Amino acid sequence: MTNSWIKQAINAIDADFQRSADTHLIRLALPAFPGIDLYLKDESTHPSGSLKHRLARSLFLYGLCNGWIREGTTVIEASSGSTAVSEAYFARLIGLPFIAVMPSCTARRKIEQIAFYGGQCHFVEQSAEIYAASEQLAQRLNGHYMDQFTYAERATDWRGNNNIADSIFRQMAREPHPVPDYIVMSAGTGGTSATLGRYIRYQGLDSRLVVADPENSVFYDCYHQRDRTLRAACSSRIEGIGRPRVEPSFIPHVIDDMLRVPDAASVATIHWLEKVLGRKAGASTGTNMWAALQLAKKMREEGRRGAIVTLLCDSGERYLDTYYQPRWVAQHIGDITPWLAELNDL
Repeated sequence: MTNSWIKQAINAIDADFQRSADTHLIRLALPAFPGIDLYLKDESTHPSGSLKHRLARSLFLYGLCNGWIREGTTVIEASSGSTAVSEAYFARLIGLPFIAVMPSCTARRKIEQIAFYGGQCHFVEQSAEIYAASEQLAQRLNGHYMDQFTYAERATDWRGNNNIADSIFRQMAREPHPVPDYIVMSAGTGGTSATLGRYIRYQGLDSRLVVADPENSVFYDCYHQRDRTLRAACSSRIEGIGRPRVEPSFIPHVIDDMLRVPDAASVATIHWLEKVLGRKAGASTGTNMWAALQLAKKMREEGRRGAIVTLLCDSGERYLDTYYQPRWVAQHIGDITPWLAELNDL
């Protein structure tokens, strides 16, 4: 009976995948960078609205096939929001209760979306408390703690199977520069950067993986110091990326370079990008795009032509009360006008 339910659950997840089209690869027209093509892989168009939809699907399949998730299992996840939204989506799809353990400062829209999919939210005051609280809930409820920060890099098939790396390079095949000079992204769990870096090496591609890290995150320092014991005193202000500890899924050896991005630059970039793209994006996209623009400047100075691909992680509609609210930005991020001026001069 248990095997029958697991078979039905996996089939439901696979059927949902078959109903979903691949995400778009948007080419940006930026006259300031002649001969350099910039692309945004738009992950906001997934059914649950973010890049984390891919991770949540992989984590559920991993848990089901390992026998960790069974009929009636309460699924618990530690998350800053987007992974929890996506996992709530899949939990509802296969009829399981879901609890998200999140910092109390998580964007209200994400909390509403978790509730929309039938999930519950358990709040903690500090980001560093989410791990222990999730483990305690799982023990008390005899549930399964999904633990994206540990299993993100191993739940995804990095060799192919329509992962994000495979999708990017297939979509780039007919572009003027089919093998991009740089793939740029930011890290939350580190799972996506691990997938991209491993795929690039497995396929023998010449693209370089550059990871952008916000303030109050230890990933950048871990990459340069190779010290996995590092801890940060406070949490990242850019939701979904940056961590106060080095997560198990963060694999620095597959990364070619890292850039630290000021939070004010990340937020300024999403306001600039709205004018260029006509759409709002989340602040992690701003982190990605700012780093991509720095690399485009470098290529321009060196007289190089080529392509850069980065990620549009989720929609800015989730952050209307925060990153798109001037008073909130002034209070929590600071003055973004110098960064906007620099962007507008491109």
